[in-house]
Amino acid sequence: MNKFLARLILAPLVSAPLCLGLAACGPMAHTPGEEMTEEEFVAAEGTGVEPTDLADMKTADFTASESAQVLAKYSHLDPNHIVPSALLQKAVVYFEANKSRFGNQRYLSVIDFSKNSKKARFFVVNLETGAVWAMHTAHGSGSDRNHDGIADSFGNVSGSGKSSLGFYRTAETYSGKHGNSLRLDGLSSTNSKARSRAIVIHAANYVSEAAVIQGRSLGCPAVTPANRDKLIGQIKAGSLIYAGLSGVR
Repeated sequence: MNKFLARLILAPLVSAPLCLGLAACGPMAHTPGEEMTEEEFVAAEGTGVEPTDLADMKTADFTASESAQVLAKYSHLDPNHIVPSALLQKAVVYFEANKSRFGNQRYLSVIDFSKNSKKARFFVVNLETGAVWAMHTAHGSGSDRNHDGIADSFGNVSGSGKSSLGFYRTAETYSGKHGNSLRLDGLSSTNSKARSRAIVIHAANYVSEAAVIQGRSLGCPAVTPANRDKLIGQIKAGSLIYAGLSGVR
């Protein structure tokens, strides 16, 4: 947390209907769409559609000084510098700008999809104590077609099997084909179809805490069966997740 964001603009969000009763990671009918480069993602994040109850999330236009004040408030986070600082800073500023819209204000999470899946890259940050829990997670098969552990393509299209970048809010739990699972609502244009695509937190036997290339999902940030219930218990009911790119493998 030793660098400050100079400016972060979060564009207004509009409402989108909720779609319940989907199988975890089950693709729906394919719709036209485009793959997104890292530069396009940076330009588009924070400008998407979102569930009705979050339609009036605030637009934030922070000066360097205001960003510094926000980050100073959270300077106790990640004392061991485990989380990529730029991603954590962006998540913190977004959270603070829209704090009243996150029912779970105890935990904030960051996923760094730049990192190889061999590495722990799903970071859960305790906003009270500052402690960080790092774990392995899968990415979509469409994001890593040669299965080398590197996600190099992202998308927001049903049937693509790709991971989506951007801000998420955790929603309700349910029991699906992977057992206990947690629905996610995408808050950015880069992940606005997360719910209709059934992009959720669930357990998968192809994910482990070993330093090996993990198996691939249909776009879900799947975790180990051993971590699933603890993770879902901590971040369910309205916690912020930011999936971004640090640029560091």
